[in-house]
Amino acid sequence: MVASRDKRGSKNRLRPSSTSAALGGVPRGVGTQSYAFVAPLADALRAIVGERGLVTAAADLEPHLVDWRGQFRGRAAAVVKPATTDEAARVVALLADAGVGIVPQAGNTSLCGASVPDASGAQVVVNVSRLNRVRAIDLENDTITVEAGCILADLQRVAAENGRFFPLSLAAEGSCEVGGNISTNAGGTQVLRYGNMREQVLGLEVVLPDGRVWDGLRGLRKDNTGYDLKHLFIGAEGTLGIVTAAVLKLYPAPRAVATALVAVEDPAAAVALLGRLRAACGERVTGFELMARVCFDLVFRHIPGSRDPFGEPHPWYALVELFDSAEGPALAGMLEEALGEAAEAGLLRDAVLAASEAQRQALWALRENISDAQKAEGVSVKHDVSVPVSRTAELVAECDRALEAAFPGIRTVAFGHVGDGNLHYNAFPPPGDTRDFLAWSPQVNRVVYDVVHRLGGSISAEHGIGALKRDELPHYKAALELDLMRAVKRALDPRGLMNPGKVLQP
Repeated sequence: MVASRDKRGSKNRLRPSSTSAALGGVPRGVGTQSYAFVAPLADALRAIVGERGLVTAAADLEPHLVDWRGQFRGRAAAVVKPATTDEAARVVALLADAGVGIVPQAGNTSLCGASVPDASGAQVVVNVSRLNRVRAIDLENDTITVEAGCILADLQRVAAENGRFFPLSLAAEGSCEVGGNISTNAGGTQVLRYGNMREQVLGLEVVLPDGRVWDGLRGLRKDNTGYDLKHLFIGAEGTLGIVTAAVLKLYPAPRAVATALVAVEDPAAAVALLGRLRAACGERVTGFELMARVCFDLVFRHIPGSRDPFGEPHPWYALVELFDSAEGPALAGMLEEALGEAAEAGLLRDAVLAASEAQRQALWALRENISDAQKAEGVSVKHDVSVPVSRTAELVAECDRALEAAFPGIRTVAFGHVGDGNLHYNAFPPPGDTRDFLAWSPQVNRVVYDVVHRLGGSISAEHGIGALKRDELPHYKAALELDLMRAVKRALDPRGLMNPGKVLQP
């Protein structure tokens, strides 16, 4: 990645009509369900992005057509990979002029099917992976301007090389890209202290559904000049436009880290422990991950080299991490003292403190390998839900009871970012059950989502809606909220060409 910035003086003057001659007779306004990809349009796209930027061969298309879990698989007329914002704008204008459905895609690590096309073969995927430069770093303003195709781990590395810290951290950070993080309002393990991706974004550059470019790349922390438009696109899952670049916050680099894996009796004890730690350690509490014992059992079974840091199993675990900008051993001592007081209060059964970076990484590996271990275990029905932190224990207990009553023998796997009320509550079929468990998804979902809704929660905490939860949304979102969302969609994308069929029902 190169720290530079292109000059694109005329980008805001693009209009869909500018592409009509390049279509070579392709009819305008053809619906996405009936559109057939033809050579003139392919040639026009190739003229914009070059041979490297247009993918039509079946083998090369394949990675872009299936989601990470393998649950959603579609077809596409082509994948287009613009290398600049100007190219992206011209591509979108061309496709909009032809009436072609557009599927924005970044790293394609979505868990809800938002980043893959439908089965029609009529849509075109616009992948931003070639838009991967760091355009600017302003250390005095503590901001970095990056393009949407930057891999999250690369962004973290560049920040560290400049003595700064970018806090978004999640299991897919080695492959997920900033544009996808923004479009799903990604969360991760450090939301407790730093907030979701929404809190990290100061400005955006977005290609709108008609090919115009909104240049909102401002590094301002205060701008009270009307509607804050960037928030329309954060969490919109590509349904309102394609994010091509962003101005993001940077933070002082942590100079001391203290990490512990704590064994607790149940989620209620974990929530009480969290409150005690925050009272004792303040904002230094950066991560607080809750995991049921079954999570570790899966990791030990499927991830080679994994080992239990405790001599005996415990029902639940909390992975606790503190950051501080001051160097020295004081932070570890603070955590140890706070855990000792919690033990005296009966809030924990045992604890292991990391004495080195290698031990810290080993503890985090137990948490981060849960998703891969579940994938290896087999098919499951996954949930990414949130409730008020105070109701976490109720969520687990009520869902466990309701699912066992409805599906005797069902296995549940619960883990997540309990510090911000986000739990990944997943269900596996009973041992030895050979039925198609995914066919149970609607019934399982309804049980879990009804409990979540009753507890004042959300059916999507950080993964989005996509195609997976689109039809569930009307059951749990107020009609007025949905009306307002549709009004925004109509205003920005009146023809419904941008990521059609995602988030909102047609």
